[in-house]
Amino acid sequence: MKKELSNKTYTLNAIIVFAVIIIIWFIATEQGLVKEIILPKPINVVKYIYEGFTQNNLIADVAISVQRILLGFLASVILGVPLGILAGNSKICDSFIRPICEFIRYIPVPTLVPLVMVWVGIGENAKIVVLFLGCVFQLLLMIADDASAISSDLINAGYTLGATRLQSLTKILLPAMLQRIMETLRMVIGWAWTYLTLAELFAANSGLGYRILKAQRFMQTDAIFGLILTIGLLGLVTDRLFMLFNKKVFHWVE
Repeated sequence: MKKELSNKTYTLNAIIVFAVIIIIWFIATEQGLVKEIILPKPINVVKYIYEGFTQNNLIADVAISVQRILLGFLASVILGVPLGILAGNSKICDSFIRPICEFIRYIPVPTLVPLVMVWVGIGENAKIVVLFLGCVFQLLLMIADDASAISSDLINAGYTLGATRLQSLTKILLPAMLQRIMETLRMVIGWAWTYLTLAELFAANSGLGYRILKAQRFMQTDAIFGLILTIGLLGLVTDRLFMLFNKKVFHWVE
C-alpha cells in the first residue's frame, strides 16, 4: 500500500531534489568538469533570464507564446471535448470517431508541419494549428474514456425517472464527468507546452521558441537553458493553476 505523505513532507522532498540538481550543476560548471558551451554556469542562466525580463523585452515573447498556447489549446477543447463525449456515450459515434483518431494520434506532429505550411501558410495561424494538432486527438480519446467510465446505471436511472437523452447528457453525464474533464485538460495543456517550440521554429520572428532557435544559431547555451527553464516554469504555473482550481471546485475529491 502506498504510504501517505503530508503536504509539508512532499514539498520538502521536491525542494531537496531540485536543490541537489542545482548543486551538482553548480559544482560541475565551477570546477570545469563540463565545458561551458555544453553546460553553462547557473549564474549565467539566471543572469540571462533577469536581463531578458528587465532589459531585452522577454516578457513580450512570453505573452505571445502564452497567447498561442491558449488559442491552440482552446481550439482543441472546443472540438475535442464534445466529440469525445459523443464517442464515449454512443457506440455508433465511437465507431466513426475513435478509429481515425487512434490512427492520427500516432502520426508525429513534426511530420505534419510541411502540410500545415501548405494548408494555412506560414503566419500566426500555422503555429496555432500545430499546437491544435498536438492536443486535439489525444484530448478527444481521453475525454471519450472519461465519458465511458461513468456508470451506465447512473444514466439508466435518469431514463427511468423520465429524463430525455439531452437531459441525461446535460444533467447527469456532464456533472458526473466534469472533474475528470478538468484533470484531462490539465494534462493536455502540458502537452501543448511541449509542442510550443516546434510551433515557433518555422517562419517565426517572436516567441520563446524563436528565441531558442536564434540562440542556437549563435551557440548561446546560457540563453537556451534560460529559455527552456522559462518554458518549464510557465508550464508548471499552468499546471498548478489547474490543480488549485480543481481542488477548489471539486474539494470533495481526494
